[in-house]
Amino acid sequence: MKTSTVKGTNDYLPKEAALRDFLMEEILRTYQSCGFQRIMTPVIEDIENLDKSEGGENLNLIFKVLKRGDKLEKALEAKDEKELCDMGLRYDLTLPLSRYYANNKEKLLSPFKCIQIDRVYRAERPQKGRLREFYQCDIDIIGTSSLTAEVELITTTAQALKNIGIGDFKVKINNRKLLKAILMTTGFQPEELDSVCISIDKLDKVGLDGVKDELSTKGFKSESIHKLAEVLSTKPFTLEEAERLCPEEESVKEIRFILDSVKALNSEFDVEYDITLIRGQGYYTGTVFEVESTKFRGAIAGGGRYDNLIGKFLNETVPAVGFSIGFERIFGILTDIGFQIPDRMKQIAVLYEEKDFIPAMEYAKEIRGKFNVAMYVKPKKTGKFIDKLQEQGCDGFYIFGQSEEINFL
Repeated sequence: MKTSTVKGTNDYLPKEAALRDFLMEEILRTYQSCGFQRIMTPVIEDIENLDKSEGGENLNLIFKVLKRGDKLEKALEAKDEKELCDMGLRYDLTLPLSRYYANNKEKLLSPFKCIQIDRVYRAERPQKGRLREFYQCDIDIIGTSSLTAEVELITTTAQALKNIGIGDFKVKINNRKLLKAILMTTGFQPEELDSVCISIDKLDKVGLDGVKDELSTKGFKSESIHKLAEVLSTKPFTLEEAERLCPEEESVKEIRFILDSVKALNSEFDVEYDITLIRGQGYYTGTVFEVESTKFRGAIAGGGRYDNLIGKFLNETVPAVGFSIGFERIFGILTDIGFQIPDRMKQIAVLYEEKDFIPAMEYAKEIRGKFNVAMYVKPKKTGKFIDKLQEQGCDGFYIFGQSEEINFL
């Protein structure tokens, strides 16, 4: 029997689990304080729903679940690979939320403001920062097209990030409609835009020359590639520049409203328009946003508007927008810097001889409330045991019958 975890999954020691609990509890508390309500959905979804969800590259990363019993035997006999599976593990929380809303719409407020904090699964190639099982922390607003939903999500997410102590960050905003309008001015055709966006999304990794090379390999016109390169190399490419290129585009006004509103509501973080912000999911239809740490490189939260996804279940348009905190990335950052949970109740160990169990337990009951108290029979090698306690995040110990007071580590 193997003792190691499956690749791409982790065990967490008590000290690590305590940090994860703190992060989840603080994020949940912040979301709830802003009027969002928590829901829960199954980890397994119908494979048809997953396959038709427009999840971009994530559709290639679905963990599929084989049929069982006679159904599996019939599928194997038919030698039809597509018929082998009828379920899959969710790869994000947005598709399950869309199904949930369609199934429970009549019981929910409109607009519906919800929280999801749960595990998701992707068949990634395991590496640092790429897990197969990980947590997402989402808030969504369903049932309104008002841009105030975007503003509320940005400010709520920012408050959660401040409350967990991640440090300084900035919020970047773009709009899929505006980006596509700008691409049209450079000569790309409507049917080419999604492919062009996929290439632009790699700008941070491969640079402008890499994007141009990929677009050339895809067979796009050199004139269009050249014009796009001029746009992407404009520093900074401001919202005013976007408006000059697309003076009739309504999404310019949408971005300006969000920027002005967020700035009016806070002075603690920067918010800016970024033409290169794409976001990978194919279901985004308008605003997309991302939070970037200014101290630690990379995104720590992101989301966008997905007005068409729920309609796949209800055959009617249902506007929706969501924001997700990058829980695992933040956990990794805080672990690496030795983050200490603020205002944490200290953990104390009471060591006792078995004959003293009852009075030792009475002592532990007396100090509980001031401390979290664990009871242990006093081992022969007390020093090594205390070292192990300290490694696991214990703050002090008391040897019943010997110690005059708690010994803090």
